[in-house]
Amino acid sequence: MLAAMFPAPPRPEFPENQCGKTEGHLRYEDITQDGRLMPIAIPPALAGFWRTVLIKHKGATLAGQAGILPILTRLTITALDQHIRVDRPIESDAGFQLAHDRDAAGEVTKLFMQVWCDVRGAAGRIVPRTPAGPLTLAGQLFAEHVYTRPFGPPEQRRITKLEVEGLPLVPEAHYPAPSPATAGEAPEGAVWLDDLAADPTEHVFTLDQTDSNQHVNSLVYIRIFSDAVNRRFASAGRPLSGRTTAVDVAFRKPCFAGDRVRVSLRLFERAGEIGAAGFVAVPGEEQRPRCFVRVMTGA
Repeated sequence: MLAAMFPAPPRPEFPENQCGKTEGHLRYEDITQDGRLMPIAIPPALAGFWRTVLIKHKGATLAGQAGILPILTRLTITALDQHIRVDRPIESDAGFQLAHDRDAAGEVTKLFMQVWCDVRGAAGRIVPRTPAGPLTLAGQLFAEHVYTRPFGPPEQRRITKLEVEGLPLVPEAHYPAPSPATAGEAPEGAVWLDDLAADPTEHVFTLDQTDSNQHVNSLVYIRIFSDAVNRRFASAGRPLSGRTTAVDVAFRKPCFAGDRVRVSLRLFERAGEIGAAGFVAVPGEEQRPRCFVRVMTGA
């Protein structure tokens, strides 16, 4: 279903120790006024996965102790049209698979932890109030993580073998990872509606936008990009009553408190729906953006 918006690998079958279902709760800001889940509310649903599945996985634990960590490099998110109750628990069904990529010579270049998550909520709405129905699929996510040794010497950060008990030396699954720049392109079948241009608003990050990973939180980029899209819609005279239905964001380099960035974007149309694609960059570094983002919108 993720591929219906932006391409993502299909969800595989997971070994028992690599998946799990957890219960969570929504904030009022996670649901639109008509009762549909927002894409930016889906990544936090992975909290239970990290705290129950990965923390119990021997290989993942030992890798972390060795300083080998899966660093988030891409999120592909789809929010469906299903109405769900914000005042009822949600169920997150998540699992992970390890994978590798190779260069043209057949040499392993990167190792990945890929995570899939389905989010289900109680069907219904609180305004107008309808009875809470059964758990129903409301959103999906694919998260690409690259294994690295982020706090090691530069020559040791690249990981091409997992020499850790409980993990394969080289994962069997092959994942031909797309370039981060693909998240700044129009999806297949779309046509551009305007030219790439910088948004007039500059963003300055403070500690308010950071998290415990010591850099700007991943979801902040989605928020500032969406704000820039809304300003572009307004300046182009397009309707502002829709919602974001899908997000694809690829991270190239983190931002930190004190960094100043600007969004550059252009609009596209696909099958009657409007989207936007572009990047977030420090002024003067537009050729090497901090991240690439594209979104789809709908009624």
